[in-house]
Amino acid sequence: MLFSKEYIGYLSRQVVRRLTEAKMVRTETPAVLQERVYQGLLDELSLEDRINDEARLILESIQDDMLRTGASYPEMFKKIKMRLVQQYKAVL
Repeated sequence: MLFSKEYIGYLSRQVVRRLTEAKMVRTETPAVLQERVYQGLLDELSLEDRINDEARLILESIQDDMLRTGASYPEMFKKIKMRLVQQYKAVL
């Protein structure tokens, strides 16, 4: 992930503060809203890491076939990752 969890926490606090100041959001419990924003940001920002992990698992399962055909690991990783990105309709 590109950002530390501390920075994501900072971003979530700032988002909640600015939205409430602009009267775009009303909340009785800003801490709960901040936690929800934090979880949403964390989920979105860690999506690429989860896709990379899944691509590695797929490559491990077809490792023997890749050795037999002489396929390149970096090329196959890119292809599988792009297929997973399309499957999840993700924007990286």
